[in-house]
Amino acid sequence: MYLQGIADFPYYLGIRSLADVARREDRVCVLNIMGGESRTVTPVSHAYSGGNVVFGTSPGRAGQTLKTPAGDIPVFNNVREGLEAGHTFNVGVVYLPPPSVRDGVAELIRVNDALEKIVIITEKIAVHDAREIRAMGQANGVDIIGGNCLGVADSWNQVRIGGALGGDSPEESLRKGSVAIFSNSGGFTTTIAQYLATEGWGTTTLVSSGKDVYIHYNARDFSHALVNDDRSKAAVLYVEPGGYHEHGVDFGKPTVACVVGRWKSKLTRAVGHAGAMAGSGDRAEDKEGWLMEAFGVDGLYTPDNPVVSAQGAVVTNIADIPMALTAVMKLNGVSPDFASTGSLALKPWIANDQGLALPSELAMPPVTPREPYATQIAVLKRQVGAVIARQTMKDKSGASVMDPTTQVTSVHGFSVLDLALDPLEANFALPLVHEIAGENDRAMLDVAVAAEVNLVGDPILVAADAARDAGNAPNSIMAAAAAIVGPKRVERALACTGALIDLFAHSGLRDGRSEAFDTSAITMDAATRALFLASEAEADDPRPEAMLAAVKARGGKSVFLKYLATLNGRLSRDAILAAISLTIAWGPLMRKRISRLTAETLPWYLRLYGVMVGATIPGSHHQPGSLCGIPRDERFGQWTMADLCFLAMTGKKPTRDEALPLQILVGLLISNGPGSISAQGAKGAVAADGPQTPERVQINKAMVGFLTHTGYSHGGNGFEGMAFLLDQFKDKGLSDPTDPHHGIDLKAMATDFARAYKHEKAEAKEIGTEVRALPGVHHPIFKGKPVNYDPRERFIAEFMAKRGDYNIFHAFYRELVQALYDVGASRYVFCVNVDAVIAALLLALLWKDYQSGELTERDLETAAFSVFLYGRMIGSAAEIDDHLNRGRNMDTRTPASACFHVV
Repeated sequence: MYLQGIADFPYYLGIRSLADVARREDRVCVLNIMGGESRTVTPVSHAYSGGNVVFGTSPGRAGQTLKTPAGDIPVFNNVREGLEAGHTFNVGVVYLPPPSVRDGVAELIRVNDALEKIVIITEKIAVHDAREIRAMGQANGVDIIGGNCLGVADSWNQVRIGGALGGDSPEESLRKGSVAIFSNSGGFTTTIAQYLATEGWGTTTLVSSGKDVYIHYNARDFSHALVNDDRSKAAVLYVEPGGYHEHGVDFGKPTVACVVGRWKSKLTRAVGHAGAMAGSGDRAEDKEGWLMEAFGVDGLYTPDNPVVSAQGAVVTNIADIPMALTAVMKLNGVSPDFASTGSLALKPWIANDQGLALPSELAMPPVTPREPYATQIAVLKRQVGAVIARQTMKDKSGASVMDPTTQVTSVHGFSVLDLALDPLEANFALPLVHEIAGENDRAMLDVAVAAEVNLVGDPILVAADAARDAGNAPNSIMAAAAAIVGPKRVERALACTGALIDLFAHSGLRDGRSEAFDTSAITMDAATRALFLASEAEADDPRPEAMLAAVKARGGKSVFLKYLATLNGRLSRDAILAAISLTIAWGPLMRKRISRLTAETLPWYLRLYGVMVGATIPGSHHQPGSLCGIPRDERFGQWTMADLCFLAMTGKKPTRDEALPLQILVGLLISNGPGSISAQGAKGAVAADGPQTPERVQINKAMVGFLTHTGYSHGGNGFEGMAFLLDQFKDKGLSDPTDPHHGIDLKAMATDFARAYKHEKAEAKEIGTEVRALPGVHHPIFKGKPVNYDPRERFIAEFMAKRGDYNIFHAFYRELVQALYDVGASRYVFCVNVDAVIAALLLALLWKDYQSGELTERDLETAAFSVFLYGRMIGSAAEIDDHLNRGRNMDTRTPASACFHVV
């Protein structure tokens, strides 16, 4: 026995016509009106509908109001309180969380006999609850629409109930016309209405049916109301797979159906919106068949194959709906409701071909958008470089990430294993351009850094030597030097870089190496010109000419240096540094890979690189025109970053074979992820600086933060592996660690040590002391398998094997881990970890100088620490730059609730 509803329906249906779906006289109560979505959407609906929401509920917020353009909406704890306050309503809108929807519907029905309709916005309602909701509606004569919908709207009545149909300005999208819309997708309901207007079709009633498993108001209900609505001459359906709602339905009026979701037929389980159940016989392809049969067409409509009938058409792209509807209605002798509002042809507002020569069909010129978008896009076009959203960066990084499985870190998407094989200059550039620098840019970087390494006559060298004489470790010596490279030391270089960016930003230049680029239209006023020219105080500084000569000798190309040469004056060292920096940064800046702040501060990083490497060389080796006896011209014209770093460690230029291991070492050490102590020191220094504006940036202080967060455990511990190896090989007569024919029985050496170590472990256990750890052996991550290995060690070992390189220290480590297992000192074969590789490579590199007495053990320890610092200098630059662009003030601070007092 059904309540009195519409005849011929085997269930209750109270909506007789689409004109009844959303009426001007409807009065609405919104459950959870103060929720995040409702608080945004309801004020717009209320104002558009002439003030149709009488009250809302939000437990615990009784007495509050929701402000809207059409007046405040009162809030009560529950529905009964609102009714007792004298308010009446006939429509309920439900924004409750899924578990609460059933109870909310029950409350609406139980306390309000005048209830006619409920619109449920909530998605993912449990099927059991949906069944009970359906039963309650049927038993009490209430029409239910949803769930998982965006409500209903009526363009004739100018009413919107629940949800956001028409967006923030429904009066613009919901234009009065003759087409009704029934859509499984809420967002596309509005889009379809907007698309229809391009062909001159307006709308009557729009129903977002939703697409949960239960669709309470379905296609059959809609078709009945469509037939009884004199305003609606046609309908548009947006259909997704799942369910049989459209099967066998006679819509009674011309209809265009858009069927989507063919991919869902490949699924093996039920899915939610958009699409429902992927079951048997209700795929997108099945629904196409039902609807083509209903409309009497034998194919899908496309602009190239316009298959239509007077009954309708089936499309698979919403962009085809307007044209298909016009074709269908033409067969019915019906014209559009108003003049076309435009076309759906692609009209790009922004175009960027990255300098590619595109075919004409792809090279579409941008059109001028309507306001306010035209003004916004004009502002965007003036924007130089990337804009990065601020966020809390505690224990986070946008520059580096460690793979938890392999324990291999990547910096800006490049694995440190790959970086270990790249030239050192490319690694020094990576943090600041987010790309691997090409040959030209690497040469430019070499010149820029080489100009800063010789610190003769500079207070920086006095500070570094004072720190050295006081017995400080290499990190403290470098920190003393970096502390002096403050904002005023780089002020003019940064100003020159900023001026060049302003001059070239909108010139069309895409590549800083394009010397063929016409700079004749770029003009510079007198004040700016003076910024680039050397002052009288710099008359005796030979570096500008040396830098320019070095760039020429290396075949370096720079449109900025070429342009500055037209100024007809002696350029300052700062101007040349700025031009070199911008040559390296320009491409990434124009591609919006990096921000303007990053490009503008690049000279500071390059100066710090040079100063920090130079500071590790004792002051007596810094002489006018030479460094460690190497003339300036030779250094500038030929030397690489690897040469400079090796010089700082050993006092001499490396051979090619000596430079490669150093390059590998520095590459491996660049980063160990955002949680490393050194990275935290750098990031904390940035976060403490306050608002990250160019005036407040102190990159040198952040570098000091990285340096002060390194030490003999985090940084200098590479020497522990070397000390272990020195002890093992002290009496073996080893002359060349890279000669595989060394004549030493490594297996016997390893076995003897393993037996002694096993005995040592037994003694320690007996007396209750801790067993000494073996440096370079084992790793807490790589364990649990019979044979362990560190992927980083394997990577380097395979690379060396391909080259035919040999390292006796590395070979000994491999024998050692096997021997420890063979004699029973370990339960499985430990891995040789990456620290052992670093110790082995570095000791082999310095072995001859150590054997000859040129280097002491103290020197080896300093070298091990310095190599770590060179690598982490690069990684810290990446973290500093990332935090400058991305971080917030004080965001590395640990919350008080997470801090503890240790007793």
